[in-house]
Formats: sequence, structure tokens, C-alpha cells
Amino acid sequence: MTWSDEYRSRRMSAAQALEAVDSGARVWIQSGCGTPSVLVDALVARAPKLRDVEVVHMMTLGSADYTKPEYQGHFRHRGLFLGPNVRDAVAAGRADYTPIFLSEIEGLFESGALPLDVVLMQVSPPDAHGFVTLGTTVDCTLTAARLAKVVIAEVNERMPRTHGDTAIHIGHIDAIVESSRPLIELHTEPFTEMHMRVARNVARLIPDGATLQTGIGGISEAVLRCLDGKRDLGIHTEMCPDGVIELMESGVMNGEAKSLHRGKAVVAFVLGTQRLFDFIHENPSFEFRPIKYTNDPFVVAQNDRMVAINGALQIDLTGQVCADSLGTRPYSGFGGQLDFIRGAARSKGGVPIIALPSTAKGGTVSRIVPVLEPGAGVVTSRGDVHYVATEHGVAYLHGKTLRERAEALIAIADPRFQAELEDFAVRAHYLEGASAEV
Repeated sequence: MTWSDEYRSRRMSAAQALEAVDSGARVWIQSGCGTPSVLVDALVARAPKLRDVEVVHMMTLGSADYTKPEYQGHFRHRGLFLGPNVRDAVAAGRADYTPIFLSEIEGLFESGALPLDVVLMQVSPPDAHGFVTLGTTVDCTLTAARLAKVVIAEVNERMPRTHGDTAIHIGHIDAIVESSRPLIELHTEPFTEMHMRVARNVARLIPDGATLQTGIGGISEAVLRCLDGKRDLGIHTEMCPDGVIELMESGVMNGEAKSLHRGKAVVAFVLGTQRLFDFIHENPSFEFRPIKYTNDPFVVAQNDRMVAINGALQIDLTGQVCADSLGTRPYSGFGGQLDFIRGAARSKGGVPIIALPSTAKGGTVSRIVPVLEPGAGVVTSRGDVHYVATEHGVAYLHGKTLRERAEALIAIADPRFQAELEDFAVRAHYLEGASAEV
């Protein structure tokens, strides 16, 4: 039987394909712009026939109806990184959150700690040899597909074909559901002047020839806009946004100075718009790899001048970084923050950066705080933090005392909150003074 015969024999409707999901199954869903919404909708439609199905994924786009109250008992979500579509369900106790480094997720599949029954994924059409690619989103899905009992693929003719470790043969797919629909896009928030002020401070830390971990959001996009004057930048990252396009087209990001995968933008997935999907299609400048590779700190560290840029929700005066929760409420996830912070710290000439606005809620709340909010999780320990950048400057914490840390962080806090931060630091005996005990 040829691969094309196999393809035709496994082609079916989404409803037929999802009959492979039984009660008690654990289902992995590809994330980001690769979210296979046709298959997700069919899974939800099958709810009346299912009980206790666990749905596992990182941040998906589109609806996550399986987390709605009416589907309790039918589905329960296990979030490895939370997006807006599942946060309320986790907060209400209808869904679960697993704090974990992205680099370690695939190890759960491989060790048998989190065995998978069914994988739902979205792929490009097959090539002349019967191989499809995972297109925008390799993430943990390639490993999941290699280990799961059943693999169901939405073959979307609009999914870009990508290079790297991203291909899977039709022979390894159990059910094929054809589609022709636009991929779900993620439009980044417009960056503000405040984001640009933070970004300018970050950009000053980026040397020519650096390899960057890129991110999503206002500060990340603003940083990319500040790099026009740099030379020979490269990319090694879990996630890649639209903002790299101009830099790659202009030659600023050419990867020529990379010490690992020279000339290649190494990524696990992209989050962006159709413009980015078109840019990565059949583009040999990109090398897609599973997250267990892109985020492995020992791999990251092999990139000389590795610059890791990550955000935070809060940072306390000792340097502890909360990035995944608002108090006790899970908000996002560990992501690749510590993977890349530690990798960059061990890189020759590496620059690990935490970048954040100094305030939140319209300037009424300081993000640099005396102590983290009760219940807040520490994603990056104070021992791992090196550079902290806000719109007011850059603090360097590595190897510093509690006194030196407090002084440096207060200096880059919003001036409106510096007095109360200083008062706490004195009472906590981080700084000298005559105030009472905390």
C-alpha cells in the first residue's frame, strides 16, 4: 500500500475521527496558532457519550468549551501553561494547573508519568513522500504524537510547511480530517511609550552578535523595534512573533554570529498573524524543534552571547520573581523563563534579563514590592536573577547582598513608591535606619 492509499483510507469526518476518544482517556491538544479547532469542536460535541476525559495542553487559542460548567464530569482540563480561555475554569476549580518548566513536559510523556491516549493536532498537507509537518507549532506535539496510542490530524491546506524536526509520516497518523480554514491568529498588544522606555533599557544590554530568546507582548515587540542598529543577531527561542520579520528581512537577524545552528532561527512554535505564517512557509532560515530541545538550558547555554528576555508580574526587594500567578490565582505558567534565564547565565557572554513595567493598574500599584503577594509563586529564584529592567533603568542583582539588591531595585521602581519601599527595607534590616521592626 502506498502512502497515498494510506491517506485515503484514513480520511474521515471529524465526528468519525473523535470516536477514538473513550471515557477515561487522556487527550493532548496542540497549542497556539496550531490549535486544531475543528477537532476540538468535534471532541466537545462528543461530550454526552464521554465521562472523565482529561484534556491536556499548553496555551491554546480559540474556545476551550470543555472547561465550561456544563461539561463537568465529561471533561477536566490539565493546564501546563494557561491562556485566557481556561483561566476562569482553573480559578473556579473546574480545571487544574500544573507548574512545570516547558523543557520538562515531554519527559512526562516519555517516562510514563503522563501517558497519552489520543493526540489532536493540525498539520500541513503531505509532501511527495507522505510527510506532513506540524507547521506553526511543534512545541511538545511531535513527541506526543510519537508516543500516543492514537493520533488524529487535521490536515489543513493553509498550514505552512516548516523545516527542522517537524515532520511526521502519514503512516503514523490514525485518522485524517481535511480542512481549509484560516489559522487562528494572535495579534500582539500595541506597545506604548512606557513599553518603549523599558525596551530601550533592555536593548542597551544586547550586544552585536547576540542570540535572542524572543517573547510576546508589548515589551517584547518594543525591544524588537529597538534593534535596527544591531548587527548579526540570531534567534534561539521557544516562541517567535511577527516582530522578527523586518529584522530578518533587513539582515539584522541573520544568525551569522551564532555558535549553535549558525544561520538558523531555532524555534519551537510561532505566535502571530497570517503574515508570519506566510513568512515561515518553506523558509529554510527557520529550524523548528521540540521544546525539550529549544528550552534545554544546556542547549541554550551553547549559544554564545545568549540574551534571555522574560517578564514578571511582581518582583520583591530580594529579587524573587513571580511570573505565573496573581496571589493564589494561577495566571499563566512557568513557560520557558527559568530554562532560558539559566541557559543564558551559563552562556559565554550571556545576558539573562527580567523586564517589566515598574507599575500596574494604570500606575496605581508597584510591581516592585516589599514581599510577594500571599500565595504568589516564585518562578525565578533570587539566586537566578541577574538583570532587572524597568522604564526607570537597569538593576544588576547577581552576587549582590540583600542590601545591595534592595538599593538597586528601589532605584528602578516608580518614584511614587520608592519611599514606602525604602521604609520597608529599613524595617526589614535590608537597609540601615532607625525604623521599627517589620
